[in-house]
Amino acid sequence: MIGLQTNNVQELLTATVDNPSNAVEWVLAEMLNQPILMQKAIEELNIVVGINRWVQESDLPRLNYVKACIKEAFRLHPFMAFNVPHVSVSDTIVGEKYFIPKGSIVLLSRLGLGRNSRVWEDPLKFKPERHLGMEDGGEVVLTV
Repeated sequence: MIGLQTNNVQELLTATVDNPSNAVEWVLAEMLNQPILMQKAIEELNIVVGINRWVQESDLPRLNYVKACIKEAFRLHPFMAFNVPHVSVSDTIVGEKYFIPKGSIVLLSRLGLGRNSRVWEDPLKFKPERHLGMEDGGEVVLTV
């Protein structure tokens, strides 16, 4: 039975909704739909990088607005359907009504988490500003 469950979990994780290159397209699509946001990102790129060279990895710590746009697009359009599965280490109750027994495999929907109206104000609206100033030292951190 455990082997069957493991195969099902592996299939869910490998059957991604999109791939990372499609995720980049979502970032650009969201920004194109809001030209003012696109202009802010362009201005940041022009200030930090300039127009005479390519963006380099060393520029990333200073491109907070661009990183906020990426993070916001990943929130709205995750390229993986589910987070990595977890196993509950003890019996627990979540949200005062869901009992999860010890040893259960728990999968969380990234789409559901990113569009949860109890967590995000205007959850379907692309607002990169919601990620600015939330991290330590004001730097937007891109982690999965």
